[in-house]
Amino acid sequence: MILDFNKIDLVKLDNFKGGEGYIEANMFFDGLNRIFIARIKKGSSIGYHLHETSSEIMYVLEGVATLNYNGEISKFTKDQCHYCKKGNMHSVSNEEDEDLVMFCVVPEQ
Repeated sequence: MILDFNKIDLVKLDNFKGGEGYIEANMFFDGLNRIFIARIKKGSSIGYHLHETSSEIMYVLEGVATLNYNGEISKFTKDQCHYCKKGNMHSVSNEEDEDLVMFCVVPEQ
């Protein structure tokens, strides 16, 4: 299967996972797994949440992500990847002027 994110509708998700502001995403969902490109504007975030039944991979395409992973704060940037293993918690925010753009995969396990 080939996914063309230019042909997947862009959706605006307010307060995604309890976060601030909104994210925009071209999101593929097959009923089990999510694969998407997310764009997060300055001051917006994906809220702190637990991955009970899935893991998540976030790969930065543009910008700088501020990560809270199990209470530990760090940053990751273009060409770096964050892996949230099933059973862990995380949030991602954009504190920079430039948009944060990430390729994300959330496989159910």
